[in-house]
Amino acid sequence: MPNSLDAASDRDFVCELAFTIALAGIHLSQWAEEWILYSSEEFGFLLLPENFCTGSSIMPQKINPDALELSRGKSARLVGNLQALLVLLKGLPTAYNRDLQEDKEPIFDSIDTLEAVLGIAVPLVAGTRFNRERIAAGIHRGHLDATSLMEALIAEGVPQRTAHETVGKLVRAAMDRGVALSDLSDDECKAASPAFTPAVRDALGPAQAVARMQSYGSTAPSQVAHQLARWQETLADKGATSS
Repeated sequence: MPNSLDAASDRDFVCELAFTIALAGIHLSQWAEEWILYSSEEFGFLLLPENFCTGSSIMPQKINPDALELSRGKSARLVGNLQALLVLLKGLPTAYNRDLQEDKEPIFDSIDTLEAVLGIAVPLVAGTRFNRERIAAGIHRGHLDATSLMEALIAEGVPQRTAHETVGKLVRAAMDRGVALSDLSDDECKAASPAFTPAVRDALGPAQAVARMQSYGSTAPSQVAHQLARWQETLADKGATSS
């Protein structure tokens, strides 16, 4: 290092590593929270591997997603370690001070904690199954294709404001009857807007709505496939480099 005082007292690299680990922990915590929610009885979208869960101490029918809950909780520890390092440094004068020996415990603990969480996350993801029937049954609720219907009307030359109002009326009609937008007849849709054509109807349905999202990085199946291929190539290159 070009400055000897800085060389003796610098702990920026420790804080930067602690921040990176803490941020990784935040992302893992968000993932864990979503999977805890989606594996609950109310959603039932995910079937977690039982070897990463425990039974309830009082309710024999209950399965607790303990590994996910602990992964979520560990993020607080990682953030706390980062905070401890920053507070440790903020009041020190220039050059080495014995206080700096206190940097070891939080940074080593952060490294060990992240390794432990990742060690659980990888096999947990690999062993999880999607309850596709439950997901398919739930995805039709909420009229998720309303926005794509509005965009299809706009593509037919309908002003956005008018298209928004038209689709809102169709959503209300579908809600009153307890059906999906795609269940509304052509006559009902044309009564709401003369611009309703077969091409516009093709925008209806969750699958069609997702497929219409064609921008880079979107949720369209073609874009998801592209991202999967990119990550497989990236991870394969990193694996080859490390070996």
